[in-house]
Amino acid sequence: MADDILSLSSEFETASEADWLTAVEKALKGKGADTLVKSRPGDPDIRPLYRETDFPSATDPLGQPGTAPFLRGPAAERDAWLPWDIRQAFTHPDPATTNAEILRDLERGVSSIELKLDCTGETGVSITGAERLAAALEGVDASIAAIALDHGGGTGARSASLLAVWAESQAEPKAQKLAFNIDPLGALQRTGEIENGLDNAFRRCAGLTETLALRFPLSTCLRVDARPVHEAGGSRAQELGALIAHGVDTLRRLDALGVSPELAARQMLFTLAVDANYGVEAAKLRAARRLWARCLEALGIEGQPMLLQAVTSARMLTRYDAWVNMLRGTGACFGASIGGADVITVRPFNEALGVPDELGRRVARNTQIIAMEESNLGKVADPVGGAWFVETLGEEMAEAAWAEFQAIEAEGGYGASLMKDAFQHRVAEVRAARMKNITKRKVEITGVSAFPLLDEVEAPVAEVEFSEGRESVDAGALNTLLPSLAQVEAEDSLAEPFTPVRLAEPFERLRDHALKAEAKTGKRPAIFLATLGPLAEHTARADFARNFFAAGGIEAKTAPVPPENPAGLVAAWKASGARLAVLCGSDARYGEEAEAAAKALKEAGVQRLYLAGRPGDSETAVREAGVDSFIHVGVDVVAALELAHTELGVSS
Repeated sequence: MADDILSLSSEFETASEADWLTAVEKALKGKGADTLVKSRPGDPDIRPLYRETDFPSATDPLGQPGTAPFLRGPAAERDAWLPWDIRQAFTHPDPATTNAEILRDLERGVSSIELKLDCTGETGVSITGAERLAAALEGVDASIAAIALDHGGGTGARSASLLAVWAESQAEPKAQKLAFNIDPLGALQRTGEIENGLDNAFRRCAGLTETLALRFPLSTCLRVDARPVHEAGGSRAQELGALIAHGVDTLRRLDALGVSPELAARQMLFTLAVDANYGVEAAKLRAARRLWARCLEALGIEGQPMLLQAVTSARMLTRYDAWVNMLRGTGACFGASIGGADVITVRPFNEALGVPDELGRRVARNTQIIAMEESNLGKVADPVGGAWFVETLGEEMAEAAWAEFQAIEAEGGYGASLMKDAFQHRVAEVRAARMKNITKRKVEITGVSAFPLLDEVEAPVAEVEFSEGRESVDAGALNTLLPSLAQVEAEDSLAEPFTPVRLAEPFERLRDHALKAEAKTGKRPAIFLATLGPLAEHTARADFARNFFAAGGIEAKTAPVPPENPAGLVAAWKASGARLAVLCGSDARYGEEAEAAAKALKEAGVQRLYLAGRPGDSETAVREAGVDSFIHVGVDVVAALELAHTELGVSS
């Protein structure tokens, strides 16, 4: 019976790879499968087909899940109740409000919390001392739900010490599950500056690591964070290369200060960003484990699981049509879970708009709960194990990342490379190439550069009323943890920081300008779609033009009935009230009617006339007739929309 039920392909003819390639060529009208290869700046190409023979380790087993060298995840059998840690980030500046949010979310399925700290309250919880930290954590039992810190731009020494003092006041200090996340190199890459120098920062880090590891055996002290590389527009290979270079440099610096590499390695939480391309992100997480296992082997450290946190990408979030961010977060969460992340943080879909409200946090939390409890993604030890695409791409990513790691090591290690601004410049080159693809819509952003909604319903955010507070710090308690640096003289360590970007920003700026113009004039910037021929002929290019200009906040207006001649086009254009127009039709129709239509529209006063499609052999003729610009796949969309804004008098 089971064989009958599961024999899903029994009624189909057996197809070979040659049959598939023939079908592909037919579908692509004579082009080969190689035209389907996808390239991304700085990363290995993604091929349309992966075979068993493509994966070099197919004959070299990767081991079983939960066994050294832990290439297939740290657990041979995932916890049936909580296969990964659902970690929620909290950013509301007011500690009391943050506490209410924490308790609510813990009751509803979050298994650990992460406080993003900022003493000013501008980008995180304003924790300026022990009292405010206690207010934020009132009622939280860290022996059940782990508490992690995100220090923002700081190294984390002081705030980690505050958390340690709080934990010491709890009933069972040694039972506390904490992620102190001290990260001097992370502070350097985020802010570009370390007060008193990187060496002094690591001296303090070394003392805290040994102290905290002894006092809180269920906790981790160090963070190795590659998210700034991702958020600055870097490639996956650069993100992975930075991750292992960051980890190795941390081990090296702490070893020089007397902290054993074995202890330091056990105290590390590795953090990566994941975007919505879930198959590729699963491969990236596997590559991370492979790379770190190789580093431990080379350093002579006994194999141990890599504690890996995946945080959904901030650069993929959009301010316009922010509801689509729910889908992006879902895809990223799926990739992180099947890729074997130990800890997953899903950003609220409305984070790019401001401080997330309860709805944003609820959707972020429930995305993980649904993946875990309804989709059962955590019930398999290694869901992508043996998948040729994931295994092969992961191997190729690891090789590309290893080359980046070697380049960083040749520059003196991660800290030295950052202070030389060498690695940042390579990331900047990839970012420029990536943004070029974005502006040309070679990579589309749904809801922003593709299928934008001009009448969208704006997503809500929290209303924040907060005044910064200050309090005294118990210097005595902190001094028992913080090593003194009074006798050490050093200059500040300086580097070019990684500046975070969001991929949608070039288009969002255009939308912002259009909205300001609409608010000022009471009328939305508009363009007229001058369609040629019947509906079936012009629909495709009319839709293309409508989406093209909507990406810049420009509304497309059409005639109630398709005009049948140039005079009808002119009358419909005048009735629309638009100053710009775009011709939309088939190539054949352009050959027959474009010149006459263009001439009539320009003579009627169209300020700028576009034609949807490539000009081809008729470019000279239609330009002479009045066409000013051509819009088509591959054109710089942002530049074209900026020009349209200029024509419409939209202020930039």
